Amino acid sequence: MPESTFDTRRAQMFPRLQTAEIDRLRRFGQIVQASPGEALATSGVPSPGLLVILGGRVAISRRDAHNESQPIVEHAAGQFVGEIAQLSGRPSLVDVTAISAVEALLIAPDRLRAVLIAEAELGERIMRALILRRVSLIETGAGGPIIVGRAADGEVIRLSGFLARNGHPYQHLDPDSVDCAKVLLQRFDVDDSELPMVLCPNGVILRKPTNHQLGRCIGLVGPIDAERIYDVAVVGAGPAGLATAVYAASEGLSVLVLDTRAFGGQAGASARIENYLGFPTGISGMALMGRAYGQAQKFGAELAIPDEVASLDCHESGPHRYRLALASGESAQARTVVIASGARYRRLEVENLDRFEGAAVHYWASPLEAKLCAGHEVALVGAGNSAGQAAVFLASQVKKVWMIVRGPSLAATMSRYLIERIESTPNIEVVVRSQVVDLEGEDGKLEAVRWLGPEGVETVKPISHLFLFIGAAPNTAWLAQCHVELDNHGFVRTGSDLSPDCPPLQTSRKGVFAIGDVRAGSVKRVAAAVGEGAQAVAAIHAYLAEA
Repeated sequence: MPESTFDTRRAQMFPRLQTAEIDRLRRFGQIVQASPGEALATSGVPSPGLLVILGGRVAISRRDAHNESQPIVEHAAGQFVGEIAQLSGRPSLVDVTAISAVEALLIAPDRLRAVLIAEAELGERIMRALILRRVSLIETGAGGPIIVGRAADGEVIRLSGFLARNGHPYQHLDPDSVDCAKVLLQRFDVDDSELPMVLCPNGVILRKPTNHQLGRCIGLVGPIDAERIYDVAVVGAGPAGLATAVYAASEGLSVLVLDTRAFGGQAGASARIENYLGFPTGISGMALMGRAYGQAQKFGAELAIPDEVASLDCHESGPHRYRLALASGESAQARTVVIASGARYRRLEVENLDRFEGAAVHYWASPLEAKLCAGHEVALVGAGNSAGQAAVFLASQVKKVWMIVRGPSLAATMSRYLIERIESTPNIEVVVRSQVVDLEGEDGKLEAVRWLGPEGVETVKPISHLFLFIGAAPNTAWLAQCHVELDNHGFVRTGSDLSPDCPPLQTSRKGVFAIGDVRAGSVKRVAAAVGEGAQAVAAIHAYLAEA
């Protein structure tokens, strides 16, 4: 079993600050006192900020499925209490209790962000510790919600994937194999038809929740001030949207980022990205996008995830102001809007596909899906880089990957380094000039995949999981009321594609910009998306200056 972050990077997770360093932090906070046994932070309750211990000792603990306290670590003078949630004032994932009389320096979230910017070297040490503590909590599931439901249930997979892709710890208990899960169901009188049940850290119980309901319950997203006017509203938290958030917020603009699912977009679901500049050994999409997400918070961008934009009102409701209607019934206002909503996964044209989606048909390959498929044969449809990355990743976990490709080869659509890796992986078999024609199974459980090969030859394999990487369609339905000009394929037209004098990345609506995969003519690469996100900020400054 691999060593945990807690064991291997303990010194970086729990650094001890020198007296001179604490003195430099004093101007950012205020002194607070606590008596023995007093709570300084409570799991599920918004945190007051980072606590630098000046005197006394505090205990950090988590709650298990029985709501009993389990110790994590203790802190003394010179150490600080907090993790990445303290950057945004979100609910604490742990309980913090004074062991003795405590004096501490409390640094509120907005002042903590100021520390990270003003004190570069010290801020780097603090930021690293906050990130590593979150990683450790994810590894143990400490402080997060408890999902009770059967592992193969599509709803359990959906909720687990949502939390994992948002970098949030959670625990999963299967009532078929874990006794305390059965106890929880009996205690809260939950019927099988109401599963999965989610027990939030604040004690609230959800039955079959949506992603948005779960996000609200654990404090991932809070209410949006409908009267506040942001400088920039970014719709989509993929590489392009996060790049805009980082550069705009770092340059003093007020930024709101909205995404219906998770930060990172399709890039966040990549098992390994090996051709991104500066990472010669490669980096997982989740790790890369997690860093960008942390950067955006560091500079003060407000991220509302999951929060879906239902429509954009392009009739200015005031001087240089646009209103976004959210699916939750809320609304947000901004002087400029950046369309970074990317694309939606294309679905396979198979009649009974919807019967297996969620539990057996997947649109990304993360450790969660790999665990479900471990030791089995899987089928994967697609021939692009994302398909290649997924195939290589899955091959390390499953018995065999059947890679089904419509074209004559991978050469026209996939990077050479991935083709070579696939060719050298013995348990990946590429089937060309083929397409899936039928899925077999009952009650949502996939039992076999049938595909049609060259010369009409049919092949049937006993496969229980199918992965689809067959491209994506632009996610622009929410723009219908705004009438932003699209091309024949539904992508947003910008800049010189509209007229010679139209500013780069600006759409047919002034003050509304489009970047990343959703933009017509964009290069579908992570680096290109990041570049466009940064470029959009220059265009926003120019527009706001003119306005």
